Amino acid sequence: MSLRIYQDATAIITGGASGIGRTMALELVSRGCTVILADRQIVLAEELAASIVADGGNAWARELDVCDYPAVQALVDETVAKTGRLDYMFNNAGIAVGGMTHDLEVDDWDISIDVNIRGVTNGVQACYKLMVAQGFGHIVNTASMAGLIPSTNAVPYSTSKFAVVGLSQALRIEAEYRGVRVSALCPGAIQTPILTGGEFGKLGSGITKEQVTKFWSAFNPMPADEFAREAIDQVAKNLPLIIVPGWWGRAYLTFRLLPRLWYRWSKKGMARSMHIFGQK
Repeated sequence: MSLRIYQDATAIITGGASGIGRTMALELVSRGCTVILADRQIVLAEELAASIVADGGNAWARELDVCDYPAVQALVDETVAKTGRLDYMFNNAGIAVGGMTHDLEVDDWDISIDVNIRGVTNGVQACYKLMVAQGFGHIVNTASMAGLIPSTNAVPYSTSKFAVVGLSQALRIEAEYRGVRVSALCPGAIQTPILTGGEFGKLGSGITKEQVTKFWSAFNPMPADEFAREAIDQVAKNLPLIIVPGWWGRAYLTFRLLPRLWYRWSKKGMARSMHIFGQK
């Protein structure tokens, strides 16, 4: 037995009902993969699964809170019982908490850590031993460009995504010895609901969706279906860091190689965001 790319493979996608989880699911199905859509938004997940099956693909939906480890483990166990294998674990569920740090409450930190970090560690814990026993598998943890370069006005989000990148890079080194692949997926600005808070996120005190849309317009958000095609291509190549759109890689290199230049640019960006959001 070995990893299947992607024909006849099995993939769990947390946060699979909407956003990039949804578009990655559709892309994987188009390449012959069976997908398990795990999401708190079970109605959306079931509708998507039904649509995939109606079009001749293989999918099913399960309601899942990634903060609930026994539920994540049960989903992995159910998947393997049904399919005999698990090729891909996309730990994709996430939440965006924005706003100036002095306006945050402790609950904002708690939910960011619970969903964005614990949700990923739960997924890793639930699937990694199985993949080691299989001798194959690919864990893809959705981080963000905010996990590679500092993101102001969303400090809890950036904090959590830096943790996901660190987890992925450390585990990748260890996992290679066991035949298991690990990648960190780092989207830039993508046209999904999370840009304006999503179903469960928070924009920040007094900030409107219209203001956030204006802010992100300068970054030319990538259509989600285009993102999915490119991201799934790069997962197949087993890259450690998957940065899509690719031009965000230049921003990452600037931060790493020319930090003073990056911080000067960031201060200008901070001033722009404060103007758009009416912050002081």
